[in-house]
Amino acid sequence: MQEPDRLIECSDFPELEFVEREATPEPAMKVGIQLHLAGLSLSDTVSVLAGLGVERRRSTVHNWIQKADLQPTEGRDPNYVAVDETVIRVNDQRYWLFAAVDPDTNRLLHVRLFPTRTEALTEMFLAELREKHLVDDAIFLVDGAPWLQAACHRHSLRFQHVTHGNRNAVERVFKELKRRTEAFANHFRHADPKTAETWLQAFAVCFNQLI
Repeated sequence: MQEPDRLIECSDFPELEFVEREATPEPAMKVGIQLHLAGLSLSDTVSVLAGLGVERRRSTVHNWIQKADLQPTEGRDPNYVAVDETVIRVNDQRYWLFAAVDPDTNRLLHVRLFPTRTEALTEMFLAELREKHLVDDAIFLVDGAPWLQAACHRHSLRFQHVTHGNRNAVERVFKELKRRTEAFANHFRHADPKTAETWLQAFAVCFNQLI
């Protein structure tokens, strides 16, 4: 329980703007969200909450995460940005999770879930990344994917084709995400793509707290 214990001790978890509409105390909601995103199943999470005197359903914890709409902290100024994508299955359909990571800190900067991987969608991802963080002077570490290199060209971003070294930061993040969460390692069931994306973005917030 080391990671959940660390999460409970965290005091910088984002404020939950929807709490005024909830009967559950905000500290309990934060603990529930953090425990589930750290790797506990919904069943185990509600058991922990019950031990704290808060009786809630699994669907309630799931809804807290969706309502919170958490996003990684904006305004980072990295020297390097590692960008990659991996396949996620949502109801047996393939989707592509794009992620940008600061390899110096291993923090996730931005994540999005797309139905395919194209140059246009990659450009959209990079445009959103530029809006959230100070990355125009950073060096982007990419693989040989032509859509990614073309999108960097379109945004006038400096990039290096790297297969090992610092670019492995994003691969390590993907591996850690899949190790920690059974849902991520397999696939999302009974969920629409937006629900899955919201969960993954919330997971990025939790992941950044733990490193």
